[in-house]
Amino acid sequence: MTTTLSVSKSLAISCVLISCLTVNHTVNAQSPEQEAAIREHRMGTMIISAAPNATVQVRQLRHEFWFGSALANHVFDGAVSREDAVRYRQVFLDNFNSAVTESALKWGVMEPKRGEVDYLTIDAILEFTDQHVIPLRGHNIFWGVPKWTQDWVKELDDEALRATVEARARDIGSRYRGRFAEYDLNNEMIHGNVFEDRLGPEITLNMAQWVKDQDPGAKLYLNDYDILTGAKLGQYVTHIRDLLEMGVPIDGIGVQGHLHAETFDPEALQNALDELAKFGLPIRVTEFSMPGQRSKYYENRAMEITPEEELSKAQLLVDYYRICFAHPAVNGILMWGFWEGANWIPQSSLYKRDWSPTPAAQAYKDLVYGEWWTNGEVKADGNGRVEIQAFFGLYTVISGDEAVTVELKKEDRNLTVMMP
Repeated sequence: MTTTLSVSKSLAISCVLISCLTVNHTVNAQSPEQEAAIREHRMGTMIISAAPNATVQVRQLRHEFWFGSALANHVFDGAVSREDAVRYRQVFLDNFNSAVTESALKWGVMEPKRGEVDYLTIDAILEFTDQHVIPLRGHNIFWGVPKWTQDWVKELDDEALRATVEARARDIGSRYRGRFAEYDLNNEMIHGNVFEDRLGPEITLNMAQWVKDQDPGAKLYLNDYDILTGAKLGQYVTHIRDLLEMGVPIDGIGVQGHLHAETFDPEALQNALDELAKFGLPIRVTEFSMPGQRSKYYENRAMEITPEEELSKAQLLVDYYRICFAHPAVNGILMWGFWEGANWIPQSSLYKRDWSPTPAAQAYKDLVYGEWWTNGEVKADGNGRVEIQAFFGLYTVISGDEAVTVELKKEDRNLTVMMP
């Protein structure tokens, strides 16, 4: 049997022997334990029925797992050059399959002055993601940390505050019904919540109900920071438990991934994911940066990152992604920026201001589109049967002049493809 279907050699456990793509050897290989976990949690079986001895091509189009990034406001509101805006969109599409609004949906950005609501940037981002079938997270409907809450909101009396919060929830739910894949309901609640302080703990339940009244399919996530470092893990677990006991319809757990420094603690990351997984809810790593917010670069955004530090960044990014991808409860990881021209910690970018790639960009692509990618061709046996292991995601399967688009889903684990 001819065996030239390309996925990571170490992950090939089907009846087909699978050759390995060229990968960037500047980063270390994943551990046997990670390989086993990825085989178990990120791959399924595709059985293809074609003509006897036919050549079958399998081309992966997209992962089911979210490999995403934030989309910056100023790229979509005309604040950067047209050339950079076009390049930004294309580089995003070349690297990512999902997105999150960096600031466009934040209430303080949308309505800094009462009654003056800006929907234009959100609409421009949604137009882009809809066009390219990119699932988009809405970050965030509310943000009750006092310093991020508009003064005019805090100055309302309790009755007016409740009515205004309800109007905001219903407006977002109705205006964008069915368009956002999920939302962060009220950002960083364990670090401050003026809405609960003023209106009582039941306001979180009310917020969720008001959104879902207008958009019954809305997926509502929590989102907070210093969780994956372990520092606030216990507090977050208690917070989630309290909300669930209250009946708040939580659809997923968001955890930010940028409160480390120049490096991160892999044991703390693994432990936090394990603890949060006990809730049985999907986990999304929502805001990843390497280096992170506690690094020297956060305080000095103009500091030059050295070539040696760039190589270290590439390895650390890969290490972080491998832990998340191997974990069964995690359903995606999104960077909080990928280009120096639109990234809150420029040194954490995959691409320099002139769009030249960093070592981390190559390491990321080798990982997601090399080591974790199913792509190539194989010859069917005498009965026309091909059985392979493949990563969960969207595929084109080609045999002769016939081609079909199929999806291998984690929830199904197996997929039978009958070629015409």
